[in-house]
Formats: sequence, C-alpha cells, structure tokens
Amino acid sequence: MNLAEYQQFTASTAIYPKDNALVYLSLGLTSEAGEVAGKIKKIIRDNVRNDEAIVSEIGDVFWYLCQLCTAMNVEAADVIEQNMNKLIDRQERNVIKGNGDNR
Repeated sequence: MNLAEYQQFTASTAIYPKDNALVYLSLGLTSEAGEVAGKIKKIIRDNVRNDEAIVSEIGDVFWYLCQLCTAMNVEAADVIEQNMNKLIDRQERNVIKGNGDNR
C-alpha cells in the first residue's frame, strides 16, 4: 500500500463531525501524539519498552495526519515532499539547527 492509498483508506474509517473537521482532527492528532509520549515516558519510569504499543499509537497519529490532509484538500505525499524540500534547503544553507520557521 502506498501513501495515497492509505490516505484514501482513512476516509472509510473516519467518523467525526465534518463541520468541525479541522478542530476535531487537530485535537485527535495532539491526543494521539500525547499517547506516544506517554508510552515513551513509561520507558523512562519503568525501564520497560513496548515497541508494539508505541507503533500502534504512531499509527493512530498517522491516521489523524492523513485525515487532516484530506480535510484540507491536500495529498499527504505533497505535504511530505514540501517538508523534504524545506529541510533539504535548510541543510544546504547550513541552518537546519537554527530556530524559527523562516530560516
């Protein structure tokens, strides 16, 4: 399965109020990212790593990212390509370690 196929698949499992899609999906994304962070935190606290649980939460983050892209009428692959181009440009200008969005 490729990224476009996965993004299309997420629509078949998307149940949320479409009139508040951006808010709902943003909150879901941050909630799931928090769950990833919580699993990582437990590694520090308990010294026990559960990769399967972490990967599962990362999958949920990815679902929300794809649905957020869909709600914004953009292809997830285009978002990834734009991000890669931005990072390559920063790398070439030796500002990848800098601060701020516009460097």
